[in-house]
Order: sequence, then C-alpha cells, then structure tokens
Amino acid sequence: MKLGINSMGRIGKLSVWHHAGRKQFSELVVNLGRDVGMGLSDVAQVLEKDSSYGQLESFLHGFRGGRVIENLDEKAGTMTIDGVPVRILREQRNPKDIPWRDHDVRLVVDCTGVFNDPTVEGDAKWGSMRGHLDGGAEKVLLSAPFKIKNKALPMPDDAVTCVMGINEEDYEPSKHQLISAASCTTTCLSHMIKPLLDQYGVDRILSASMVTVHAATGSQKVLDAVPKAGKADLRKSRSILNNIILTTTGAAKALQLVIPEVQQIGFMAESCRVPTSTGSLTILTVNLQSEDRNNPINRSDINGIFEAASTGAYKGYLAYTEKQNVSSDIIGFPKAATIIEATETHTRTAYTRFNIGAVPGIPDEVKASLGSSMVEVPVTQAVIYGWYDNELGSYTNMLADLTSKVADTMI
Repeated sequence: MKLGINSMGRIGKLSVWHHAGRKQFSELVVNLGRDVGMGLSDVAQVLEKDSSYGQLESFLHGFRGGRVIENLDEKAGTMTIDGVPVRILREQRNPKDIPWRDHDVRLVVDCTGVFNDPTVEGDAKWGSMRGHLDGGAEKVLLSAPFKIKNKALPMPDDAVTCVMGINEEDYEPSKHQLISAASCTTTCLSHMIKPLLDQYGVDRILSASMVTVHAATGSQKVLDAVPKAGKADLRKSRSILNNIILTTTGAAKALQLVIPEVQQIGFMAESCRVPTSTGSLTILTVNLQSEDRNNPINRSDINGIFEAASTGAYKGYLAYTEKQNVSSDIIGFPKAATIIEATETHTRTAYTRFNIGAVPGIPDEVKASLGSSMVEVPVTQAVIYGWYDNELGSYTNMLADLTSKVADTMI
C-alpha cells in the first residue's frame, strides 16, 4: 500500500521521516505542487536536514547513520530514503488535480494546513480536502483540526476527529472518509484531562483552564510586517524572533470532539507564542470538588493519577517524570503526547462558601431543609504542567500512529 503526503512543510516533512523509519508503506508519494530550488537534489537536501531535529540519518540510525537518501532520478522525480521508494510530485496544488489515482494512492495525509473545512465540496475553486477523494484517494487524514467556516453547517457524517490513546475507536472504517488528527496542543491537553476525568468524573471537575506556551510556527513572521486587509489581530504580523505573542487556540473546542463530556465543564483555553523553534508546554488548571474535608485532594493524589496512567491505560502516550526539565530536554522525546512535569504540580484547597438560596433550580423544600442558605464546599485547585514536542516527538509521531491504524483497516 502506498501513502500520499500533501505538502512538505513542518508536519509533512517530519511525516516523511516517520514513515521512512516505520516502513509500513511500499512507497511514499509526496506532493509539493511546485518546483523546489534547482531540482530533485535540492528537495533531497531539504528532506535530509532540519534546524530543529538535525540530520535524517541520525533520526533513523543514530550517530552511526550514513547518508540515507539515494537513487535520485530527476526525470521520474523519485528517490529512496533508507530503502523506501519516494516519489515527488511537483505540478498540481489543488487537491482535486493531484493524480493520486494514477499512482495507486488510496490514503492521503494533508499537511498543508489550508484545506481544513470538511463541508467544502471537492471541486471548489480554491481547493478542498474532499478534492483528494476526487483525485483517487479513499481516505484523507488532516494534520490539523477541522474548521467549518459556515457555522450553520454541522460536522459531516463522514468526518471524525481522533487522538490516539483517547478516542481512536470513534473511527469507523465503513463510515469515515475524512479523519482529523486534531492539533498538537489538543493532543497534549486530552492526555492531561482524560486521566483526571477517569478518576474524579465530570461532576467533580467544577472548571478548568489551560494556557499553552507554544513554540513558533511557520505562519508567523520573522520580522515585523504589515497585516493583510481584513486582519484584526496585529500581533500575528509581529516578529517571533524577539517577542512573546499572545494569540488564540482552538484546543478547547477540538477537545470536545475527542472527549465529549468536557462540554459539561466550564473550560477556557489561551495561548502565547514564544521565540523557540519547537518544544511547548501546556499549563492546566483544574478546580476539583474534594469530598473529604479532613483529607482533601493534594499534590500526591494528582501525581499518583498521572504516574499510574503512564504505566497503565495511557502507556506509550503519556509520560511522567520527576526530573527538572527545560523545553530543549523534550525535543525529539519519543512518542509522548505529553510529559507530566511532576515536580511542578501544585494544589491548594479552599473552603468556598456558596449561597444555596441564589442557585437557580433548587426546590424551596430543599433550601428549607438545609437551615442556612450558606454552605461550605472544599474546592481544590490543581495546577499541572505538561511538556510536548509539538512537531516530531509528539504530534507527527501520533499522526503516524493514526495513519497506520487507518491504513490497516484498508488492506
């Protein structure tokens, strides 16, 4: 079976790295949609070097690795990477025009970050992820969250969002053609909130919020620029080299697609970008109702939940460490949606007073039976830190796992 990869940006390029190492597919067909440099040798050089992760041969074979890109054929647009045949397409950019059918590609991973709306028809003038289906693909994985522009439209029945280790069982091979792998932040966040939901249930999580301290992305500016017409956020046009830039994240909204019970929790998500090339951090704050006034939820309880999760139900995706890390320590960290920094878990319990008489919907007889309208509830606020290598170690690794899972259902 062959795998199509559309785009060779950050996620597309690193997906090539992963699948060259995994060797599940007989050929990788990578669509660039344009010429690169002076020819195929320049494409090979772009593939084999990375400013964040070093050399491709080192990724595949460690420090003993030799050059792994060979057999370049400029006319055919082919090469081999560690023995895996790779074909480079350089003509079409609109998904419907990419000749997947001609190359026997049934499964495509779209890594452009552009074609994110599952409601847009395949023959749309400016392109659509459904265009890959018109071009011959049977299923399309999206390396980004779905983003429906027309808010009146529902999510199509043939589209599903999956995060490995959380809800991959939601994927139904006979039903779903479009599969979103959510985002790197949602992937991290889901593995931080799900163990807490497993332990305490949705009724005891009163509210939650998160902030992602996120590395730079390719959409940001190296130097200050003038925003395009209609752009309301001027900060996105400022230099990422020397600024902390406040921005938005759709992680909370996407989280509801993979963990539906989160809709019952008051949840907020914020983001800021910092001038690092990769390696990000999610800071999760959760307010929990403690049930034992004499023994409220504490730091050891929270860390115990994540330590058990790392060796149990979430093993392979959630990591737990009691070491003191900085962001560069987790770059390339193998296959971890999140790495819980246990030394920085903090909790504090307060006895919050509630006026029962002011709570809507409580029957008068219940209020009367309580005697006093004021009640005290022990509420524990927990702050949890989770690292994630937002490109290679976390997101593209888990995207590759999801790709493999979908491929297995197509054989």
